[in-house]
Amino acid sequence: MAIPFLFDAEVYTRFLLAIPLLLEAELIVHQRMRLIVKQFLERNLVPEDQMLRFNSAIESVVRLRNSMLAEILLFVFVYVIGILVVWRHYIAIDTVTWYARPTDDGARFSLAGMWLSYVSLPIFQFLLCRWYFRMFIWARFLWQVSRLELSLMPTHPDRVAGLGFLSDIAYAFVPLLLAHGALLAGVLGNRIYHLGAKLPDFMLEILLLVVFLECVALGPLLVFAPQLAQAKRMGLREYGTLAERYVREFDAKWLRCGTSSNDQLVGSSDIQSLADLGNSFEVVRTMRLAPFTKQTIIQLAVGTALPIAPLLLTMMPLEDLLKKLLGIVF
Repeated sequence: MAIPFLFDAEVYTRFLLAIPLLLEAELIVHQRMRLIVKQFLERNLVPEDQMLRFNSAIESVVRLRNSMLAEILLFVFVYVIGILVVWRHYIAIDTVTWYARPTDDGARFSLAGMWLSYVSLPIFQFLLCRWYFRMFIWARFLWQVSRLELSLMPTHPDRVAGLGFLSDIAYAFVPLLLAHGALLAGVLGNRIYHLGAKLPDFMLEILLLVVFLECVALGPLLVFAPQLAQAKRMGLREYGTLAERYVREFDAKWLRCGTSSNDQLVGSSDIQSLADLGNSFEVVRTMRLAPFTKQTIIQLAVGTALPIAPLLLTMMPLEDLLKKLLGIVF
């Protein structure tokens, strides 16, 4: 039976959910990126002798982002690869629909299908591809900054030597992840409702999407791992030496009869200093080599899978699903 327009879940998720989310993400991410770039300067992470290279990296980002040639090439890519290859051979559903009818010579498009294929879909795919291009620009900028000799502080309480602010950009990508999740939900919904497929059949695709988007959002931040590892090694060596000197002096003063009978241990600032030094050394010892946490990874994974969650209703009624969820919680 042909899939009518009103029951084509993929159309709704792509044009009513994914496109608005992509446009919203553009505003959120661009605002957050500007603040993050400022943080490198406000936290004095870029030394004076590295400012020229830092400013050069920013100028390169602006040139690529505003490149007309890049956007023309994206349009060409969308029509040649995105529409004629990817969509027609891998995404378009292989059955009679409101926009096309399969034949031995290939799909025969209706007038509405021609508009979808040559106007609507290219606009959507252009927005999506432009996002990947801008993610490339962001990753390139981070890589250039990671090549600078940054002034990292191993004892910074964020436990990533002062780079903890970088994880904020990951949360700005949530609308982008939701858009991908909604797009996949529409594709799977059509195959479940109209072709008789089951949601468990697509667990691998869902997992691959989550892993892929985690890599896109968080992968570029790993370029700072070598500098963080170096800062941690240096911090352990330097603060270890400092701690060794201090505890020896503390031992000589309080345990080896180096104090007069009038000195009071209780309330002495030496005890507090010893505790503060121990806390500082612990911060260095527990430094992470990636400027994000497990919580960030989990939250992004949930954001990606959230639009797919309603498809669980194809496996069991809402009442049974709620009972299982309540049974897990309580």
